Amino acid sequence: MRRKLSGGSSRRAPMGGRCGCGAMRAAVRTGWRIGAAAALRGQAGRPFSQAAGESGGAEGGGGSGSREAVERLVREHPVVVFMKGSPAQPLCGFSNAVVQILRLHGVEDYRAHDVLQDPDLRQGIKNYSNWPTIPQVYLNGEFVGGCDILLQMHQNGDLVEELKKLGIRSALLDAEKDQEKK
Repeated sequence: MRRKLSGGSSRRAPMGGRCGCGAMRAAVRTGWRIGAAAALRGQAGRPFSQAAGESGGAEGGGGSGSREAVERLVREHPVVVFMKGSPAQPLCGFSNAVVQILRLHGVEDYRAHDVLQDPDLRQGIKNYSNWPTIPQVYLNGEFVGGCDILLQMHQNGDLVEELKKLGIRSALLDAEKDQEKK
């Protein structure tokens, strides 16, 4: 379900808050299994970028939290995640779940920005998306949502379709083929 925002864009409606502990644990548990399999195939461990905004600055002054700076970050790559910590060391369970879901799908080439390193960016991204929580995921410059919405998209297959639009083939499709061969 999508909701229209004031700027003409839309976003998915939240599922009533944050994702439940059981659903997040299941995503993380599955992510570790798939991640381990990817590591065995030599596909894990590619580098990720960290937050790269200017330091300081007021909301409209061109600093890291300004609308212009946030817009540049959101549009710098097809998949962008604003999170607490880094993909290698998430500092929040919800950020970790987002990283694990992306790993499940084999999405290793994305930009991750640690909002804990920059309070202006942390507030700026919330203002930009009109969404109060972190993590936040953007696909092709469009705000998708946070942990709960990404988990829902993963569970109902929408994430596979959205990644396909970006030219990214989900690793889950390959995993399904492997299972069929057995």
